[in-house]
Amino acid sequence: MNGNAPIARLRIGLIGSGFIANFHLQALVSVRHVSVSGVYSPTAANREALAAKANALELGPCRPFPSLEAMLISGEVDAVWIGVPNFARLDTMREIHRVVKAGWAKLAGVACEKPLGRTLAEAREMLRLAEDAKLNHGYLENQVFSSAVQRGKDIVWRRAVPVCGRPYLARAAEEHSGPHMPWFWQGSRQGGGVLSDMTCHSVEVGRYLLTKPGAPRTDLTLVSASATVGNLKWTRPDYAQRLKRMMGAEIDYTRHPAEDFARGVLIFRDAEGHEVMVEATNSWAYVGPGLRILIELLGPEYVMEFSSLNTGLKVFLSREVAGSEGEDLVEKQNAEQGLMPVLENEADIYGYVGENRHMVDAFRQRRRPLETFHDGVAVAQMLMALYRSAEIGQVVRLPAPELETYVPPVARA
Repeated sequence: MNGNAPIARLRIGLIGSGFIANFHLQALVSVRHVSVSGVYSPTAANREALAAKANALELGPCRPFPSLEAMLISGEVDAVWIGVPNFARLDTMREIHRVVKAGWAKLAGVACEKPLGRTLAEAREMLRLAEDAKLNHGYLENQVFSSAVQRGKDIVWRRAVPVCGRPYLARAAEEHSGPHMPWFWQGSRQGGGVLSDMTCHSVEVGRYLLTKPGAPRTDLTLVSASATVGNLKWTRPDYAQRLKRMMGAEIDYTRHPAEDFARGVLIFRDAEGHEVMVEATNSWAYVGPGLRILIELLGPEYVMEFSSLNTGLKVFLSREVAGSEGEDLVEKQNAEQGLMPVLENEADIYGYVGENRHMVDAFRQRRRPLETFHDGVAVAQMLMALYRSAEIGQVVRLPAPELETYVPPVARA
């Protein structure tokens, strides 16, 4: 690379080889000027399998690396995507910072999956490390980059807002029947329960929709947070035992539950002094066809609506059609028969294609992405305010200095 000249083809190194890394591979097939040249994860078989998949998709040449340092100093990657579990993200960023600061590696950027940190303190440290290493940084919040969200926001703000005023309420919900991996269910490792895992999506897509196009992301100031969390399904004895059988003996929801339902309301003030609101509802207790995302934007004379399960493609399978369990129709699929919605391209509909295209272009052109680690910090602040509200049973008003060191109850040792 030479000075500030654009990078002709961005070579990505994937850190992590699990569920989300595979989504990124599916998305990157639809992105130009990019290759996946390296994979690192602690488990050799997993990193080898992901590298082989990248090569099979003709995203390579890609090879697995035995350590993160080896991948960073190889000269074969221009940017890295952090997709390791929540509890490993800060240590991963520290290693990137160490190698870059030592002058052993030159990176055009680092992108990190949601949430940026399990606490506000962790998120702030992620940001500090990235900026101290002088790295361009992107926050991988896929729902913001969904084509439905991008197109809907454009229409509302271009056609409706100039006539009758800005939107004042964004509603967002994401629900499914529960995560795939054991660490998601462990409050101390994940950082919480469904509020940490899924409300991070809902509050940020709501904040984005309410922000005036072209305005800085700081245009909205968080004023207050109110939340309720609950254990509706997975603490019931039969389901707690089922969860232990699925995830292992260390997941005991009769003793160490993390919330499987969360509802929160955030109030913001815009630059003109108007109050606007984000309402988020999330659960691991929804048993429908599969993962369901609902997004609405309301204003004085208009509404924007999106539902991921309101698909144009559906199939019906009678009781005579028996098949093994899988997720070939929709993520978190809960049935194999009946009238089933089909998501033709989940990576696109959920926003992974748009997200990866945007981050690749930003890093190649050395521009600041739409979503940065600063937004990851803002999300962490929103989540901690919601957790604190649920814990004390009161509205939390901002600024709230206690959030800087706050740890949600289910994440405490």
